[in-house]
Amino acid sequence: MTTLNAEKLTLKEVHRLLGFQKQPMGSYSTLLSLESLTAYENQELIQIATDFDNYLTADKVSEGLVKVLSIFPLLRLAGFYRFPVELSLEEAIARIVIEYEDTFITGRFDILAINKTALAGSQPFWILLIESKNSSVDVSVGLPHLLTYAYTSLEYQESVWGLVTNGLNYQFVYLRQETPPTYQLMPPLHLFEIERAIQLLQVLKAICKLQVSVSPDSAVA
Repeated sequence: MTTLNAEKLTLKEVHRLLGFQKQPMGSYSTLLSLESLTAYENQELIQIATDFDNYLTADKVSEGLVKVLSIFPLLRLAGFYRFPVELSLEEAIARIVIEYEDTFITGRFDILAINKTALAGSQPFWILLIESKNSSVDVSVGLPHLLTYAYTSLEYQESVWGLVTNGLNYQFVYLRQETPPTYQLMPPLHLFEIERAIQLLQVLKAICKLQVSVSPDSAVA
């Protein structure tokens, strides 16, 4: 049996092996309820952008620093540090077996937020899966990895949100459990453009609030 590392897969290979079909670009407003930010949230958002810019001016920002300077502060501000949400870092995905090709896929995701209110013994309910890159890498590079890592979650829930980012650019992806599975790219967002930065935090807050209000059991197909 052949072993494939998810980090090495191209988007074309992911489509072929996992059957994903790309849908037309989605709209945040049709899927999420975006709320205005508070003065405090706006201030913190500006500070996150300023801190990131200070490092970026000196040199490219490594993948580890992308997490520390932008992803983690944004997740905290959006509510992902609060119960019932739990974050997992750099854990191995369940092995994906492609029987008709005598192949299985392995890999490790970067950051995963789950709903911790799932009943003991049940599969965790995925809220948001994040794939990060260093600041010099285009976010499209991380899309095949994200789709692969999120694939297993669709066996247990109807949909899941994903995010690929290099700290500056943020590409949200909405995946659905269909036959075949589908995904939609959402309008790209940017930390240094004020309107799109505000929407970035609004989207993160909406995903967190929406998903933790869903009963994990009711999300199972």
